[in-house]
Amino acid sequence: MLGRFIKGTSEQPVAVKVESLAVLADAPALSPAADIESHGDGFLTLKVELHRHLIDRFNLTALESASKDEILNEIRPIVREFVRNRNVPLNARELDQLTSETADEMLGLGPIEPLLKDDTITDIMINTHKRVFIERRGIVEETAIRFRDEAHLLRVINKIVSNIGRRVDESSPMVDARLDDGSRVNIAVRPISVDGPLVSIRKFSKNPYSLERLMALNSIKQPMVDLLRIAVQARKSILVSGGTGSGKTTLLNALSSYIPSRERLITIEDAAELQLQQPHVGRLETRPPSVEGKGEVRQRELVKNALRMRPDRIIVGEVRGEEAFDMLQAMNTGHEGSMTTIHANTPRDAISRLEQMVGMAGMPMTHESIRAQIASAIDIIVQTQRLSDGGRRVTSISELTGMEGNVVQLQEIYNFVRREVTADGKVVGEFRATGVRPRFAPEAATLGHHFAKDAFNPQVAL
Repeated sequence: MLGRFIKGTSEQPVAVKVESLAVLADAPALSPAADIESHGDGFLTLKVELHRHLIDRFNLTALESASKDEILNEIRPIVREFVRNRNVPLNARELDQLTSETADEMLGLGPIEPLLKDDTITDIMINTHKRVFIERRGIVEETAIRFRDEAHLLRVINKIVSNIGRRVDESSPMVDARLDDGSRVNIAVRPISVDGPLVSIRKFSKNPYSLERLMALNSIKQPMVDLLRIAVQARKSILVSGGTGSGKTTLLNALSSYIPSRERLITIEDAAELQLQQPHVGRLETRPPSVEGKGEVRQRELVKNALRMRPDRIIVGEVRGEEAFDMLQAMNTGHEGSMTTIHANTPRDAISRLEQMVGMAGMPMTHESIRAQIASAIDIIVQTQRLSDGGRRVTSISELTGMEGNVVQLQEIYNFVRREVTADGKVVGEFRATGVRPRFAPEAATLGHHFAKDAFNPQVAL
């Protein structure tokens, strides 16, 4: 026994693992005859109780220098005693499993470790050490997870940022980081976070979404998939527009799967999230300034640099500022078929935001010339939206057809029409064609890409 782990030798206790936390609050009480395999919810309840028992027994300072074997030796008798006192019949294998999973959590990111392993969870939101929320299937819910205190949460935060050579403290209270699995993390601590540390984790999907998988989730329909597939293969530049959490990056990943494997792709992101499947991909990521305010590398510099790397297409994770000008220039000068995303609520808003971003580049251009650049560079705008029931939909696919006077012309090809909201909050609607045929259809046909006969018939349900 290694007594240095027991609380009393240090002030900071540690929490241990609990699985499938979304169901913990509603999990039934553990029956005397519960079994690890056949009573899953009961076993989760046992883990919650064990978690709260051990959080008061262990300290973090000693654990930081401990190996997994040492932790196993320390917690095994405590777990055995805990299970015996609750009259829970677990065999030796099950007891070892419980002990091992607890030790894994102690060596990981504390109480949120099981949340990271739950593939059904897309976002983890830590509102100080007292409350942890998750998003599952588009619905935000609170979990039973908690940290011992603010110092405990700060230890987990420092473990995250130290892995990428960053720091977070009063002098640098905000940081964007990335976990080992690629999940994106945003952290804010005091003094800018008034009540305590705030942590937001956008999880990295282990299995990238395809358009076929999005079809199964009723986010898009087959004729729409065919249109986007042909647009990608015909090297049409695509802008994916939508709000936060609407599925822009997911859709961009899915679209990229139709890019021919022989093409060279360069991706540019603030935090690397794209999961391209092609063999010829170069990934670039921005770098924030150091504590001294030096060494910053912005997206605009990366876009300029990408042009010197002989790309066939450039994929920008999201345009937020002056790099929009260089992105449009690339699309207009031999890099057709490039893609990016933008925060906007409608396709028309997306054009307006692009115009504003190009203006941020400080180039002496009139509004008319900026709009002409946009109309020439962008071919398709795909609008995504997260609905009130948590479902994500492709709500519009529009084609830019040029300029008429000073206005960029848009023609909508497909849209999602909402009919009603049911008593249980479900949004009921249908995807419809508008009757407009894309102007690039003849060009696509010369490349061997043909649309179905009724693909654009507004009288036919998709």
